[in-house]
Amino acid sequence: MITWLIIGLIAGWLTGKIMHGRGYGVVMDIVLGLIGGVIGGWIFGALGIMVFSLIGAIVMSTIGAVVLVGAVHLLHDAT
Repeated sequence: MITWLIIGLIAGWLTGKIMHGRGYGVVMDIVLGLIGGVIGGWIFGALGIMVFSLIGAIVMSTIGAVVLVGAVHLLHDAT
């Protein structure tokens, strides 16, 4: 459980840097990273990519969080 929180925090922070934002605060960065992990797991699973390392989990979560933030920005800009 602590490992998931650490991965979520790192993935959320990286997503804030990648998406040229300042992040959403520690709690939202963790939540974003955790949700990103689920999305990233789904994307990687659909592509047949298995992740077994801590770095791989961070990368997968970050990619999922970037997809999530990108989708939110697209929806927000469309309204």
